Amino acid sequence: MKCPRVAPGSHGPLLLLLLVVAGVCVDSYKPVIIVHGIFDGPQQFQNLSRFIKKVHPGTEVTVIDLYDDLLSLQPLWKQVPDFRQSFNSIMKNAPDGVHLLCFSQGGLICRALLSTTPNHNVHTFISLSSPLAGQYGDTDYLQKVFHKTLKKNVHFICYNKFGQKVSICDYWNDPHQRRSYLRNNIFLPLLNGERPHRDMKAWRENFLQIKKLVLVGGPDDGVITPWQSSHFGFYNSSENVVEMQNQEFYLNDAFGLKTLDQRGDVVACVHSGVKHTTWHSNFTVFRNCMEKWLT
Repeated sequence: MKCPRVAPGSHGPLLLLLLVVAGVCVDSYKPVIIVHGIFDGPQQFQNLSRFIKKVHPGTEVTVIDLYDDLLSLQPLWKQVPDFRQSFNSIMKNAPDGVHLLCFSQGGLICRALLSTTPNHNVHTFISLSSPLAGQYGDTDYLQKVFHKTLKKNVHFICYNKFGQKVSICDYWNDPHQRRSYLRNNIFLPLLNGERPHRDMKAWRENFLQIKKLVLVGGPDDGVITPWQSSHFGFYNSSENVVEMQNQEFYLNDAFGLKTLDQRGDVVACVHSGVKHTTWHSNFTVFRNCMEKWLT
């Protein structure tokens, strides 16, 4: 059984200790696997790990230490198998399931993991400010990768076999170059089911094994563009945002998003006043958007 919550200053802590020693109650939380974003690594997630362990004592939290910092620019289909190896090693030791908490570019890596891994046991997938429907914006991150390149010209770099060897190109979604995006982007159109492929049915079934999808993002992010991409919204050709429920991949239920939503298993958490690099160190965001889903 789970241990009861106790009030500070009461005799509860002593009672709780006695119950634990006696083996009457033991809190048991599912392990949490964290996947970092672009230009990140485990160091940036120390606060988030502490938040989880503070509110859910004893939780096993693992920040996968792969493709850190500049190595995060490696193509995503190269990264996914290596993340899967670490993911599987944790998952096989957690028969009651795991939670997956993935930040920024890491959210797309996690989507690929969920889609391409049969019989996974992920309970909750929390996507923390991730460009789930793509990225199209002049941001500091873009300038780090493609110096002095305007967003309208990035498709010349990204939509070819050389550009697809840079991670950001794998989810660069130029709304003015739709045909080229669908033809030449080898990652996101497949993941979203926007380009038919032979594994679509299996990937959809795999993705639908999750019990809850939690989408976290907000209008002051400053990097994810449009910010609604963190909730599966994206620009049309006029750069007006089309919300999730009106996206073709949702209407066609291409990868199971509509089914999840109709099951009542999609949770959207919009938080204002949070910059992109501070989502994972903001305790208010954690309490409001993540805590209850990580039990």
